[in-house]
Amino acid sequence: MTALDKKIVSFIKKHHVLTLATSNNNNPYCANCFYSFIEEEKMLVFTSDNDTKHVKDVLLNDSVAGSIVLETSIVGKIQGVQFIGKIFEPKNDILKKAKKNYLKRFPFAALMSTNLWVVKLTFVKLTDNRLVFGKKVIGEEKNLL
Repeated sequence: MTALDKKIVSFIKKHHVLTLATSNNNNPYCANCFYSFIEEEKMLVFTSDNDTKHVKDVLLNDSVAGSIVLETSIVGKIQGVQFIGKIFEPKNDILKKAKKNYLKRFPFAALMSTNLWVVKLTFVKLTDNRLVFGKKVIGEEKNLL
């Protein structure tokens, strides 16, 4: 399994909110979620209730997309990750690993009654205008799985 580019990993680890895009019956929807990242598994971990629109969508269609961005109005500082992946509710060993990872980053989540979800990344693109305007760093499915 090929590792993600270190620039992508660094960017993902520096941030904590992702936008998750789902689709059900050709009706798109977005949700913002706090996340943690399990680098060696190429997985984003977040919590959400089962009665949310995005979870109801992913129960019917496990293909998702999303982004993690640096909010700036300065074109030369624009940075962001766009991703595609498969989402699932972790079980057994993956659940233990995901829970430990998420609670390490967000200890307050231990007090919440919610479910963990994992996005297994299949495609990641980093845009970093600090490198070169419009520069893209890509990790594709054939290299991630």
